[in-house]
Amino acid sequence: MPAAGDDTSQTATKAGGKSRVHPSGRIKALFSAVEARRDALVDTTVGLLKIPTFNPPGDNYLEICDHLESRLRPAGFDCIKLRAKDAPGDSDATPRWNIIARRAGAGPGPCVHFNGHTDIVALGEGWTKDPFGADIEGDRIYGRGSCDMKGGLAAAIIAAEAFIEICPDFAGAIEISGTADEETGGFGGVAWLAEKGYFSPDRVDHVIIPEPLNKDRICLGHRGVWWAEIETKGHIAHGSMPFLGDCAVRHMGAVIAEMEEKLFPALGMRQTAMPVVPPPARQSTLNINAIHGGLAEPEDGYTGFPSALVPDRCVITIDRRYLIEEDPADVKAEIDALMRRVQQQRDGFEYEIRDLFEVHPIMTSAESPIAATVATAIEAVLGDRPEFVVSPGTYDQKHIDRIGRLQNCIAYGPGILELAHQPDEWVGINDMLDSAKVMAHALMALLADPDQP
Repeated sequence: MPAAGDDTSQTATKAGGKSRVHPSGRIKALFSAVEARRDALVDTTVGLLKIPTFNPPGDNYLEICDHLESRLRPAGFDCIKLRAKDAPGDSDATPRWNIIARRAGAGPGPCVHFNGHTDIVALGEGWTKDPFGADIEGDRIYGRGSCDMKGGLAAAIIAAEAFIEICPDFAGAIEISGTADEETGGFGGVAWLAEKGYFSPDRVDHVIIPEPLNKDRICLGHRGVWWAEIETKGHIAHGSMPFLGDCAVRHMGAVIAEMEEKLFPALGMRQTAMPVVPPPARQSTLNINAIHGGLAEPEDGYTGFPSALVPDRCVITIDRRYLIEEDPADVKAEIDALMRRVQQQRDGFEYEIRDLFEVHPIMTSAESPIAATVATAIEAVLGDRPEFVVSPGTYDQKHIDRIGRLQNCIAYGPGILELAHQPDEWVGINDMLDSAKVMAHALMALLADPDQP
């Protein structure tokens, strides 16, 4: 096939049932407009990285929304900031602020929405770079959130600006949102906005979420997830006389032993036909996210010794990721059956299982308008057809699909998936530029009239 940008090539994409064929010269101009914004792309990414939007607890959401507004208003975007009042985690101390920026075209047409979450996870140990220094070394920009997913949000901004320059008379609208709380479920961000109608099909037609799934992949959805707490109960007593009590931690040890012996091997045998990446995630998984029992962690600065007691409760938090082939009711029943087996083996064993939240698996069709359009764009930019994949973890597509009732949504963006949440997280500048070209190409196919100069 002709190389990307070859003057002899043309690109054809079906958008909303209408074939749009754009001359190669126009596409070349579009790619040049992206390349010309290389410094702006770096500056945009750096600006976002320097704002520490930790979640939890949910820091600096208003600051980063203000920053995005100052970045997008000069480009002609109308901006609204919305606080997710009464959403989980929202408070006066940690308000859940979101921003939606909209650039209307010259006439009616579809709306293409780029949704990027602004929150980041905790740093963890092992950093050799300043997590908020936005250090640049060669092609890489380092920082917490660079890969997941402030680099993708920056690429979407550059793509939109380049497209508007080349196709100022486009029809429809472009939206860019910066939303809260994706790392803790998205309930103060996209879920709240979807409930308010901001992602309804009568308002938005196409959604691209620039998550870091690699620039040559299109993510169609994700596995299911069930979060729950399991509590074992006992009886408190003096630690010198454990025979007078009933240790809840020992009961939980028996639960974990049963998981190790029976459950984990069983989960490893279940494989999905979904193209989940990385390949080990094509099986069912369970993670013990936390365990708490007995004495609380002492406060910083405490120099005394622990007290002697038998713990009367122990709680683990489980994160169960399940496949589209699994029934959610069976997933829960499997855990309950495990607990009942342990109960039959231990005197005085009492337990409780509490649901935290669940999200069923979702998978958009590879033939959907947005998936097909972005696939054509990737081929034009990179010279190869993309790989269609499914994410091991959930992201905000779940709310757009379930609450917004909009299935025409994918994840596509720069960054290496395995770098997310890692120390010395980075995103490649050239990868961001390529992804921005893909996004801009998709905008041209969906919004621009090929007959206009």
